[in-house]
Amino acid sequence: MLERNLVTSLLLYESIRTTKKRAKVIQPTVDKLIQYAKTHPPHVAIRYVNRVVTDKNASKKIMEVYCARYADRSSGLSKAVPVGARIGDGADLVDLTLIDAVIGGTSQPTKKKAAAKNAPVTAKETTKKAEDKSASAAPAAAKKKPASTKKAS
Repeated sequence: MLERNLVTSLLLYESIRTTKKRAKVIQPTVDKLIQYAKTHPPHVAIRYVNRVVTDKNASKKIMEVYCARYADRSSGLSKAVPVGARIGDGADLVDLTLIDAVIGGTSQPTKKKAAAKNAPVTAKETTKKAEDKSASAAPAAAKKKPASTKKAS
């Protein structure tokens, strides 16, 4: 069940952090599932995938997203990047990621945001920012109450 849950999480989120041993175990399973979905009819592939995957959204994602993304790639669909050792027991941790994964949305700013970053700041905008900061700091200061003093009995 642990292996099935790890495979499902990797398919849903496209990246997971786990131990090196667990990553080595689930990498071939993920490759097989996606490869099977690419080479077989959808109704057969869904039944095969649902034997392993514990979430219907993961099987949908294989059929809709991964089959198209990895249409020209036959193997090597995931990579394990070492990230160090776990603090508690010293186990080697890796980030297991699907190749060409889109994690966390867009990484490059849009043209509007880039233009706004490079635009010079006027004196009017500077005073407005200072007023906003002081206005937001005042309610925070008002919320602070002195520590209650209880008499020890």
